[in-house]
Amino acid sequence: MIQQDKQFVEKIVREVLKRIDEIINEDSIPIGVSNRHIHLSKEDLNTLFGQGYQLTKLKDLKQPGQYAAVETVKVVGKKGSFDNVRILGPVRDLTQLEISFSDGYILGLEPPVRESGKIGGTPSIKIIGPKGEVQKDQGVIAALRHIHVPKDYAIKHDLKDKNFVNVVTEGLRKIVFYNVLVRVSDQYALEMHVDTDEANAGGLKTGNRVKILKD
Repeated sequence: MIQQDKQFVEKIVREVLKRIDEIINEDSIPIGVSNRHIHLSKEDLNTLFGQGYQLTKLKDLKQPGQYAAVETVKVVGKKGSFDNVRILGPVRDLTQLEISFSDGYILGLEPPVRESGKIGGTPSIKIIGPKGEVQKDQGVIAALRHIHVPKDYAIKHDLKDKNFVNVVTEGLRKIVFYNVLVRVSDQYALEMHVDTDEANAGGLKTGNRVKILKD
């Protein structure tokens, strides 16, 4: 009984602290820094790891249903390569490698800035797994910085899906990110995604908070 009471009190305390944090940071948005990673189609996963292979979850990501997998692959560009590129699950319709401009320099590629899923006309890449390899004619992007916005937050703050906003950071290396894509869905958790180059420019780490600039 005492143990159950303790667990109940701890749960209440967590909920209260969470609500306090939400109130304090009501108008701010948490940052998620994205290192290089890859999304695979089912077909390519089968080629790289074997027919019928299932990804193994390493940890959940903040976006509901998304996770980092235990599995990694090697990617090979025109000039260089990266080992141990993390796969993010679940599988998608199209294979897509997301890298920074700095990564592109090492690979010998010039990734265009694109919204996720828009890979037409992007650079090619070779992907090597433990059971095989695939040569993709396209699929390498530098992800357009964006904010995942739940519908209730979007309504409260008058944000529309596919709109662009400007975002300001805090701290000694305070900067403004222009042209940040807003993506609204009731399936999202509030979070702004930037790559490692963008994070380094502003001295940002995952969990830091930013604010949308008002007109």
